[in-house]
Amino acid sequence: MLSFQEILETVRMVQQEHLDIRTITMGISLRDCADSDHKVVGRKIYDKITRLAGNLVATGEEIEREYGIPIVNKRISVTPVSIFAESSATDDYVYFARILDKASAEVGVNFIGGFSALVHKGCTSGDSKLIRAIPEALATTERVCSSVNVATTKAGINMDAVYGMGRVIKKASELTADKDGLACAKLVVFANVPEDNPFMAGAFHGVGEPECVINVGVSGPGVVKQTVEKLDGADFGTLAEMIKKTAFKVTRMGELVGRAASEKLGVTFGIVDLSLAPTPAVGDSVAEILEAMGLERCGTHGTTAALALLNDAVKKGGAMASSYVGGLSGAFIPVSEDAGMIRAVEDGALSLEKLEAMTCVCSVGLDMVAVPGDTSAETIAAIIADEAAIGVINQKTTAVRIIPAPGKGVGDYVEFGGLLGRAPIMPVNKYSSVEFVKRGGRIPAPIHSLRN
Repeated sequence: MLSFQEILETVRMVQQEHLDIRTITMGISLRDCADSDHKVVGRKIYDKITRLAGNLVATGEEIEREYGIPIVNKRISVTPVSIFAESSATDDYVYFARILDKASAEVGVNFIGGFSALVHKGCTSGDSKLIRAIPEALATTERVCSSVNVATTKAGINMDAVYGMGRVIKKASELTADKDGLACAKLVVFANVPEDNPFMAGAFHGVGEPECVINVGVSGPGVVKQTVEKLDGADFGTLAEMIKKTAFKVTRMGELVGRAASEKLGVTFGIVDLSLAPTPAVGDSVAEILEAMGLERCGTHGTTAALALLNDAVKKGGAMASSYVGGLSGAFIPVSEDAGMIRAVEDGALSLEKLEAMTCVCSVGLDMVAVPGDTSAETIAAIIADEAAIGVINQKTTAVRIIPAPGKGVGDYVEFGGLLGRAPIMPVNKYSSVEFVKRGGRIPAPIHSLRN
């Protein structure tokens, strides 16, 4: 039961510190939509999504009114399309993306995730067809998001898939050249992907999940920033303790909303993902939290240590507030979606190499990073391989959401608007990785993966 004081604190956080529920995401299993006729599959997909998620948006709006807590996005995640689509004889997997787009438009959600494949040890025929379809699928739909898992700590890194995704990203960028490569902003390449993540673009409904489930993604960089700013001069132990307490309060709010949504919709409550997800709004920045700890600019020496403290404290506080913490749960560092990160890049404090180091201790990886349009598929693949290696060796989730901006170079910007924001084009290393990437095969799993 929330106390009166806790309610007042929540109201203050919402009104003054950018606190919100970033998303309620309904996960829907589509495994029972398999059929040899792809038209039948499409009809089953549409009918099931519109039936189960028909009241999702209205329910979210009702909860907003009841509790006075903004819910920014209402989303859907589905079973990876490659799993059930290969039951049909068609090679046209773009068809399934368009069905997902049509169904999500009908129910009014912001995004639908699950145009996905899990290929960390190899590709089935359905995986291959889906991956080939990604560029056109993302270029010709509005709401569909895609993800591909290319590595796990238990399996190692599928370098054939990594190279393939480098080419897919280039193609997706080219097909949306008139929109600064927007399709790439809806595509994530993962290592150790979680199956209950409510955040886009990487959300999908894993095979171990219930028939239908509600997962909640909370956010609160502004709240944490205010906490840190009040502790000017405090030691790191005190700082970590106060961030934990703040994360506890934010997560309790997410649990409250998630359980209310699951009860109203009559579906299972899944998890709270307590990630600090920034927005381009001033004061809603993870980078500014790090700077409030004493860094002149995010990216300078000490940034990785500050991020490690933040990430750990957020996880500890959230884990005490809910028995069902899941998804990614930590601190996101997307460049285009974080005003402080953008400023750090503009000032020359934050490089691609420093971002890579920071991904060792944050909750995801290289996120919403824009690079020159002439960056090769091989270089993009090598960047993915580096991030996958960090995830595999450290037994954590890492990911790459990178935008090679067509016709643009260092000094230019990509402009997406909304939560996707804008990003300065970042330079990449000029030396070639071609021969490395072309070796193919699988980088073996590390020795510590043998834990049975």
